Amino acid sequence: MDWQRYTLMGCIVAVLLALVFQWNQFKQEHTPAVDRETVLRSESVTVPGTSNPPAAADDVPQIEAPAEQPSAERELVSVDTDVFSLLIDTRGGDIVKVALRQYYEELNAVDRPFILLNQTRDHTYIAQSGLIGRNGTDSAKGRPLYSVNAKEFTLADNSDTLQVDLTLQQQGATITKRFNFTRGDYLIRVSYLIDNTSSAPWSAALYGQIKRDSQEPPVDVGIGISPFLGAAMHGNEDNYLKQDFEEIAEKPTRETVQGGWVAMVQHYFISAWIPPQQESNKFELRQLSDGLFRLGFTSPQVEIPADSRGEISASFYAGPKDVFRLEEISPYLDLTVDYGWLWWLAKPMFWVLNFIHEHIVANWGWSIILLTVFIKALLYPLSAAGLKSMARMRTFAPQMKKLQEQYKDNRQKLAEETMKLYRREKINPMGGCLPILLQMPVFIGLYWMLMETVELRHAPWILWIHDLSAKDPYFILPIIMGVSMWFMQKLNPQPTDPTQARILQLMPVMMTFFFLWFPAGLVLYWIANNLISIAQTWYINRQVETSGK
Repeated sequence: MDWQRYTLMGCIVAVLLALVFQWNQFKQEHTPAVDRETVLRSESVTVPGTSNPPAAADDVPQIEAPAEQPSAERELVSVDTDVFSLLIDTRGGDIVKVALRQYYEELNAVDRPFILLNQTRDHTYIAQSGLIGRNGTDSAKGRPLYSVNAKEFTLADNSDTLQVDLTLQQQGATITKRFNFTRGDYLIRVSYLIDNTSSAPWSAALYGQIKRDSQEPPVDVGIGISPFLGAAMHGNEDNYLKQDFEEIAEKPTRETVQGGWVAMVQHYFISAWIPPQQESNKFELRQLSDGLFRLGFTSPQVEIPADSRGEISASFYAGPKDVFRLEEISPYLDLTVDYGWLWWLAKPMFWVLNFIHEHIVANWGWSIILLTVFIKALLYPLSAAGLKSMARMRTFAPQMKKLQEQYKDNRQKLAEETMKLYRREKINPMGGCLPILLQMPVFIGLYWMLMETVELRHAPWILWIHDLSAKDPYFILPIIMGVSMWFMQKLNPQPTDPTQARILQLMPVMMTFFFLWFPAGLVLYWIANNLISIAQTWYINRQVETSGK
């Protein structure tokens, strides 16, 4: 029995099964394009029929409901910075649209920035915040209508910050809802400045929430997959607790956490509320009665003495999954860059990849190739033993064939003589499997890393590869990968069994088929990996043939 060949085949099948398993982690959905026409136009116009709309009974967290606000019409305020183009609704001061100006809906579509938050006829994804309690402004009866001194705000070229103030007059207090934007940053500071001019203490609690339906975002061109979409939060027992919409609908989640954060996660991008980190905040993930999902927090009540001023604030992030920036914002927020169960392997690989890109080549494609060289160099001392074993198997192939012919009618005797040959020549039949076993976790970890790395989105390599996060449009890289795998097989000992030989000959074809729809960056890694393996195998074969060991 050809133990070495069966072992190698088993390892290859294991790799294929692992690939299929990882592929099936993503739902294959062809989502129709979302209608991006906003119900509320981007110009600051009033919206008829929306005067003082009542909130759903379970929409706003309640401590004590304030008196109902007078009826009035609302406006939209546009804000433009170097990274944002967003709309703020004066009804409640909600962020109802966020477009990311440095990211595009499609490759090279510079006139169509990627829209992360939006409220259309068919889609709801907004960020809300407010004050609840004795002197709160928000309740199930209605949301406050703020006034603003301008309809458009733009970050000046000579300034690094932009401040947008919405004001509300309460009996005995003036409330200013302030949005602070910083050049180059996707973090928005949302503050409530309270000027309590009354003779009694003012008291309220801050809440922030993301309201969203379960609609899948448009899939990225070339990949055709829909990664995880749902909520995530920092809990007491889980630093990264994530739930999809079905799980939230089935069972709401409520926790009180010191600091913490709550986020809506999708491919490459997130939005997140980060409440005061020094406070014990109440977090909640649940489905509302109108079918929307609420991901929110409520901070403890704050009391401002009579005839004094105070501030209540939180931060809202809406942007790419930038692992380094998310690490700075709040503990464990970077875990929303979900590398899967091999995160401990994928995250260091990203650090190395990013270092190569920043300090060596400034091209993500070449960075992937250099990362592959680095990984193969680290694994070489271990994989060399397996390659030497396979090379020696190739040297003793004639003796193996002779044994098979001699004992073709006695399989038990053939197995005994084969094992004697292995022991006599110190051949490890399992050794040839080692290189593949070593590559498998690295490959899966790299797969997750490349799938989650927003830096690769619309990143070019050379010639026809304009987007490393999408499939090769002409399937050239998968074909090169299949050819390189075929050459690699030829350097290894060939099976004497015709059935095994035919199965192995089909392996490059099967792998090529699998890789046709994989991101170009991942296929590029596998090509570089194969070419380096070919060079290593050829070198070790020459060593074994020369030395005879």
